[in-house]
Amino acid sequence: MTLPPAFRSSGDLLADRRYDYAMAAKADGDWVAAADLLTQALEIAPRWAAGWFALGETEQARGATETAAAAFRQAIACDPGDALGAGLMLARLGVRPVGNAMSAGYVTALYDDYAPRFERSLREGLTYRGPEMLRDAVVRACAAIGRSPHFDRMLDLGCGTGLAGEVFGAFCGQIDGVDLSARMVEQARRKGVYRSLSVDDLRSFLAERLDASADLVMAADVFIYCADLAPIMRDIGRVLPRGGLSAFTVETHDGDGVILGEALRYAHGAAAVHAALAESGLVPLIFEPAAIRQEAGRPVPGWAVVAAKA
Repeated sequence: MTLPPAFRSSGDLLADRRYDYAMAAKADGDWVAAADLLTQALEIAPRWAAGWFALGETEQARGATETAAAAFRQAIACDPGDALGAGLMLARLGVRPVGNAMSAGYVTALYDDYAPRFERSLREGLTYRGPEMLRDAVVRACAAIGRSPHFDRMLDLGCGTGLAGEVFGAFCGQIDGVDLSARMVEQARRKGVYRSLSVDDLRSFLAERLDASADLVMAADVFIYCADLAPIMRDIGRVLPRGGLSAFTVETHDGDGVILGEALRYAHGAAAVHAALAESGLVPLIFEPAAIRQEAGRPVPGWAVVAAKA
């Protein structure tokens, strides 16, 4: 899933009007007029991140890479938190490393805006079934190693609106969730399936957990926002006891390493995922293809993984 940045007013009516005219010109494919109108708007409101971002998109569309990159950099200068995702656009232009392109501010803003319609859009529009796929994989993994599929303490990383909590509730005694988006957490809280919910990033949340304090760590459709899986896998390995399980999904691609896809999500090659698991003392029990969503009517390739603490 990716969404266009929400409109953010400059605070100046004249600048906002020029922005509107620019968007109309952009819709008509008149990139020159759109760029000219956005430049006029930014002369009025030079510290307007959304205006610079729109100018970057416009210049990129007409092939002016250097000018586009300069506009995206200016957007970040105006908004260091980068809620609009200008860093991702710089990575797509090839002028910023992929690994540090995605800001927490971008993910937070994306899902704060998306929260009210998240479940309907994901379930109906994208036929998303990530939590159910992981539940089935966990049950099969438990059967393979001869353990009960019941867990006393589950951590739900990137819990969103609580879809995984609902699906795993019957298998878990206590579930603690975390998400960057306060509005997503607000939706999850209404489900009444979590012992606790935190608004935080994954690594900070895990840093507060004691060693061997959870016997299942879940991450459904979360690592698409994490370029380097190794640090988070080390954190997961620490909070799991011997025999504890981690279950997660990733999007994938045919090559090695990690790439930033067209939809501005990270896709990890199989070798990179295996390497992160091995480094963290996690042994894959299930590592299988999984199309956890569809886009444009086509399945998005990925992996469903269940791994055990060695």
